[in-house]
Amino acid sequence: MVKHQPLQVYEKQVFISFVTGFYGCRWKRYQRSQDNSSRWECTWFIILCSSFFLLLFWAYFWLVAQNDFNEFNWSVYNRYGEWRDETIPIIVCTIVGFSYLTFLTILAIFHISLGQQLNLHSFHKIGVLATLLTIISGVITVDDIWGDEWGILHVSLQSTAPFLHTGALASVTAISWLVAGCVVRRERSKFHVILILIYAIILLAVYLAPLTFTCPCIMDHHSLKSRPEIIGRRGAPMLAPENTMASFNRAMQHRASSLEADVTISADGVPFLMRDHTLRRTTDVSKVFPARQFDDSSFFNWTEIRSLNAGQWFLESDPYWTVETLTVKDRSRIRNQTVCSLVEMLRLAARANSSALLNIRIPPPEHPRYRSWFMDTLWTVQKAGISLKRVTWMPDSDRGRVRGLQQTTNERLSIEDLGQRGITSLTLHYSKASHKDIQEYLANNVSVTVYPVNEPWLYSILWCSGVPSVSSDAPQVLQKVPYPIWLMSQNTYNFIWITADLVSLAIVTGIFYFKKWRMQHIGKPSYNPEQIMLSAVARQSSRDVNIMKEKLIFSELDNGLSSSEELSL
Repeated sequence: MVKHQPLQVYEKQVFISFVTGFYGCRWKRYQRSQDNSSRWECTWFIILCSSFFLLLFWAYFWLVAQNDFNEFNWSVYNRYGEWRDETIPIIVCTIVGFSYLTFLTILAIFHISLGQQLNLHSFHKIGVLATLLTIISGVITVDDIWGDEWGILHVSLQSTAPFLHTGALASVTAISWLVAGCVVRRERSKFHVILILIYAIILLAVYLAPLTFTCPCIMDHHSLKSRPEIIGRRGAPMLAPENTMASFNRAMQHRASSLEADVTISADGVPFLMRDHTLRRTTDVSKVFPARQFDDSSFFNWTEIRSLNAGQWFLESDPYWTVETLTVKDRSRIRNQTVCSLVEMLRLAARANSSALLNIRIPPPEHPRYRSWFMDTLWTVQKAGISLKRVTWMPDSDRGRVRGLQQTTNERLSIEDLGQRGITSLTLHYSKASHKDIQEYLANNVSVTVYPVNEPWLYSILWCSGVPSVSSDAPQVLQKVPYPIWLMSQNTYNFIWITADLVSLAIVTGIFYFKKWRMQHIGKPSYNPEQIMLSAVARQSSRDVNIMKEKLIFSELDNGLSSSEELSL
């Protein structure tokens, strides 16, 4: 007599094992479940998504903040007194954390799409929580040390908003598959109604987001003004030590139209070039004058200042990660640099028929040249032999004594204030120079110089805004930008925007109709007896239950094997 017994077929589920294994360490079949996830696991899913979006914001911030990495390190130096490149560990940690959370978020989405129960492993919970706390502490620290830098986010959106909108549109369109799977059911609860309302609001907000964009490069190409002139800010400090003759020469080699320098008055009345209040960062004063290394640089006389080396620090600290690109000859020249005087820089500008922008630091009241610093500087300018019309003076003070020299200010003033003070030139930080303000200043014949501009995307939007000149640490980079990175007419962008919205709406509508049709014609998926029995005990979490599941599976396998042998006999 032949014994008949239904065979239990077990299909290999490699992808599901991969997803559930890496997410919740559920590698075996009996460990998985298709029951609804618990509220606790749903809470962890919300924490994971929140951490991912916060880290995405953090990564975007540091991506656009590359324009000011040196400014960040300088701010840290001024606070703690030691020069360290703090951007390297931040970038490394951001890349690692972003990769980790992105991987977990993708696995969680696959859990939902495959109908698997969410069960984040304890190790991942600790990792997600640690990443979240690290991001929060990083945001607080940056806000304390470098709070002004948050303005770059608003500025960067003038360049990246159209592309971010496209990415957001694709993301919310793809998420409609998950939302439709949750909402299109025979029975609906209040949660499903709230979910579809939230999704509809987000979708509508993304569709209409371009109405809020202000992008200078969305313009007719015939309206594009001439290329902004590039001012070498402290020379070319990415290629040579800042405020040295080597740096100014490299700026001239890369066709900088003007030179910008920071001027300090020595104790014996010689104007020299120094950005910091002390000589510790950019010279070897700690070796030559160790007892005076923390003294203000203006209290050294010119003979003492000239005896210091101003190039070795650049080769050792590599502030812009560019030392490896220099030739042996360039490194040898840099190694022997000394502190540059104002008259040397002005003579170089005069020979190159260039201009100069001077940021003068007024000495403290106890300085021996406090009352004569103005005449010391003016006499040096006249001694250099450069035309006074080619020298721009900042700060905006002593206007009665400044005759023939151009004066500028770094304050964002109204047109009325500029007219009362007789100022026709502004030098503004890019975060203070909005597109609307720039257009207003230019319409009233006020020249605007924006600083610091080191990245091509920032140079492009200022070019589209009509800025006549920018001050840059990287003239060698900006000279390679022959045209704005992107330029698009308003009609072209409107067509792309509306078309993308309509395509997204069609896809979302099609997904919801497909899910509804599938539910009506196919209904709920049927489960095999093994899945029903395993799901029935899935709510119990103990070692005995897992052993029972494993025995059940292997017993079914043995029975199936024996029945097949009898059939063959």
